[in-house]
Amino acid sequence: MTRKGSPSESREPRGRSRSVGKLQSSKKKCCAYLDIETTSLSPSDGDLTVIGLLLDYGTNQDFIQWVGDEISSIKLLDSCGKVQTLYTYNGSRFDLPYIQAKLGVDLTRHCLHHDLMYDCWQRNLYGGLKEVERQLGIERKLTGIDGFMAVRLWLNYKLYDDEKALLTLLGYNREDVLNLKVLRQKLKV
Repeated sequence: MTRKGSPSESREPRGRSRSVGKLQSSKKKCCAYLDIETTSLSPSDGDLTVIGLLLDYGTNQDFIQWVGDEISSIKLLDSCGKVQTLYTYNGSRFDLPYIQAKLGVDLTRHCLHHDLMYDCWQRNLYGGLKEVERQLGIERKLTGIDGFMAVRLWLNYKLYDDEKALLTLLGYNREDVLNLKVLRQKLKV
């Protein structure tokens, strides 16, 4: 489903992919930015709740989010088919191993992976993504949300059918993904 605007404006039914931007039909290679939300730090006792992916073609970009049961290896691999380089923050130690454990997909076999966390470390920028954003002056609309709060938002959505909690979680994930591109630009990587 394609929708322009912020996830907080969305009133789409659950169980649908959320995409923003004009989908690309060409075979043009792109770079991508990926972030996941989970219910635990370990895939052995947690679940993937959201995968956010920004496909950047230079002049155009597509933003896709998969939620809960709509997350699948087929959808992820299909969307990453044109990706030349995939950018993450701490993706080498968290996002990609989690995806591999849960979906059986090693994204590094399909595209190059560049973990921006290590570029930050080379510039003496330490901490999680939000801390690095703060140090570099990268703004966030949603403040006060972290990984722990993301789990609570997911549980409120699943247990109480709280659509507002889901929209907040999707907005949080969206900012994480979009700020990866801003971070890469600030680092000049």
